[in-house]
Amino acid sequence: MTVLSGPAHIRVLLADDHPIVRRGLRTILEGNTDYEICGEARNGDETLVLTQRLSPDVVITDISMAPTNGLEVSQRIQMSFPRIKVLILTMHDSPEMLRAAALAGASGYLLKSDAEEMLVSALRSIGEGQRFVSPSFDRNLVDQLFGSPPAAASHH
Repeated sequence: MTVLSGPAHIRVLLADDHPIVRRGLRTILEGNTDYEICGEARNGDETLVLTQRLSPDVVITDISMAPTNGLEVSQRIQMSFPRIKVLILTMHDSPEMLRAAALAGASGYLLKSDAEEMLVSALRSIGEGQRFVSPSFDRNLVDQLFGSPPAAASHH
């Protein structure tokens, strides 16, 4: 058995119905030893099964999956496993979807267009108990939906 030293080792479950997206996320995270991809899911139902079986620290999920979408996945995870964080990864750049993600208990909302540049910082923020929302969203709206950040938090 290998014992990891250094920073906390974060176990991540990837959930997206497009294999190319999962492969891209894996590529981004494989270069960072702080993260271990513990599993991949092709749909929301598989995500819920793997979440229970693998007990990841963070689930990165797309919104647009069938039969169970990412918002419902987030809500179910938060009800059953409140310590597991959910990062919504989506192409939906809309305040309505951001609001729905906040109501579903997601810890973060990252646009796919920002993922290559911001995925690791989003995971770091979430791991530290902060929320993360892609910077294109209005900060006042984000604070209204997710609550104001703690005074010590810095936002870029």
